[in-house]
Amino acid sequence: MSHTAKIISPVDGSVFAERAYDDAGDVLKALDWAVAAQRAWRDTAIVDRAGLCLKAVDAMLAMQDEIVPELAWQMGRPLRYGAGELRGFADRARHMIGIAAESLANVEPTPIAGFRRFIKREPVGVVFVIAPWNYPYLTAVNAVIPALMAGNCVLLKHATQTFLVGDRFQQALDRAGAPAGLFRHLLIDHAQASSIIRSGRVHQVNFTGSVAAGRTVAALAAERFLGAGLELGGKDPAYVRADADLEHAVANLVDGSFFNSGQSCCGIERIYVARSVYAQFVERFEALTYDYVLGSPLLPETTLGPLVTPKAAAFVRNEVSRAVAQGARAVIDPKRFSADASGSAYMAPQVVVDTNHSMSLMRDENFGPVVGIMAVADDDEAVQMMNDSDYGLTASIWTADMQRAETIGGRVETGTVFMNRCDYLDPALAWTGVKHTGRGATLSSVGYEHMTRPKSFHLKA
Repeated sequence: MSHTAKIISPVDGSVFAERAYDDAGDVLKALDWAVAAQRAWRDTAIVDRAGLCLKAVDAMLAMQDEIVPELAWQMGRPLRYGAGELRGFADRARHMIGIAAESLANVEPTPIAGFRRFIKREPVGVVFVIAPWNYPYLTAVNAVIPALMAGNCVLLKHATQTFLVGDRFQQALDRAGAPAGLFRHLLIDHAQASSIIRSGRVHQVNFTGSVAAGRTVAALAAERFLGAGLELGGKDPAYVRADADLEHAVANLVDGSFFNSGQSCCGIERIYVARSVYAQFVERFEALTYDYVLGSPLLPETTLGPLVTPKAAAFVRNEVSRAVAQGARAVIDPKRFSADASGSAYMAPQVVVDTNHSMSLMRDENFGPVVGIMAVADDDEAVQMMNDSDYGLTASIWTADMQRAETIGGRVETGTVFMNRCDYLDPALAWTGVKHTGRGATLSSVGYEHMTRPKSFHLKA
C-alpha cells in the first residue's frame, strides 16, 4: 500500500494534490528540534513572541489570492466565502496576541509581610495540534498562536483533506522568521500521530474532530499523563420564542444551518419553535432556503458548495430518508437545485419538519445541509429538548427578552449560549463544550490556562 497522502477534491473528484507522508526520520528530527527550540523560546520576551506571530499573520494574509481558490479545491468552500475565513483567522490571532501579556502575567495573592508569593504561568513545552478540514485555518489558529505566545513549540498535523493548509502555516511562520524547530507542519498518518503522542516528547495535545477519534486521542494522552484539549461533535440547537423577531431569526438560522454546507461543529442542526409561531417560521424558512445557489465552489454565483465527499453527502441523504420513513416531512424539493445529484457530493439543502427525538436526524450529528424543526409548547419543553443530546457546544435563544434568554441559557447544557445570533465565535470568550463535545478550552484568557501550567513561588525573606 502506497504511503501517499492525496487530496481528492469535492469539486470534481480529481486528485488536487498528492505527496508522500513524512517518514519516521523526519518525525524524530521534528521532535528533536522542537524540544531544543522550546528551551530558547520559553525565555523569549512576550513582546518578541508577539512580533513574530504578528508577522506570521501578515504573511498568511499576503497569500490570500492563492489560498482562497486552493481552499475551494480542497474542501469545497465557495470562492466568495474563502476570504472570510482568513479574516476570522487574523481576528482570532490578533486578539490572542493582544491579551497574551495580561493573560500570562503572574498571579499575585494578597501580600504578607516578609514573603514574596506568586503563581507563574509556565509553558507546557511542545504542543501537538491535530486540526480538521472543515474550517482549516480557524480551527488550527485557535491552538497554534496561543501555544506559541505562551512559550511553547508547536507540531501541526493537519487533516489529509487539507494538508496544503498546514503548508501555508509553515510558510507564514518561516517568512516571519521563526527559529528552526519552533513550528513544524508534519504530513503524517494516524499511526504516526499516535506514535508522537506516545513518544513522551510532547506535553499537550489539542485535537478537533470526531468523538470516536477524540476517545482514541484521550486514551493515548492518558498513557503519558498529557494535557488534552478536545473539541469533538456538535448537535447545536436553537430555540425561537413567540416574542422573537421572526424575520431576523429566520435569516440567521437559515445561514447558521447551511453555511459551509452545514459542515460546522457549531452549525445549527435542530430548531425548536414556539407553537404559536411555528407555521410562520417554517414557511419563511422554506422560502429563504430556496435562495441558495448550489454548484461548483469555483463559480462566483455559488452560495452552497459540495460536501467534502460523496460518502458524506450519502450519509446526510440517508438521515433525511430515515426521518421521512418515521413520519417526518422534507419540505425542500431537491429538483429545484440543478446541481443536486444522488451519488455525488453536491446535495441540496433540506428542511425536515414534523420531527421528534426518536429520529436520529434530531439526535446524531449530521454535518451537512439539513436541519430538523420541531414545535414546542413552552420554555420548559424547549430546554428539555435542547438538553436531550450527547453534545453541548453552543445553543441559541431567539427572543426580545434578554433576562429570559439568560435564565433559559443557564438551564441549557452547553459551552456557549447565544441570544439572537448563532454559529459564531468570539475570541474574547472561551470556546469550550460539555458532554461528548469534549473538554478543555481555547481562546480568551481561559485558553491560555490550557497552554500553560501553574508554578507557585513561596519565598521567605
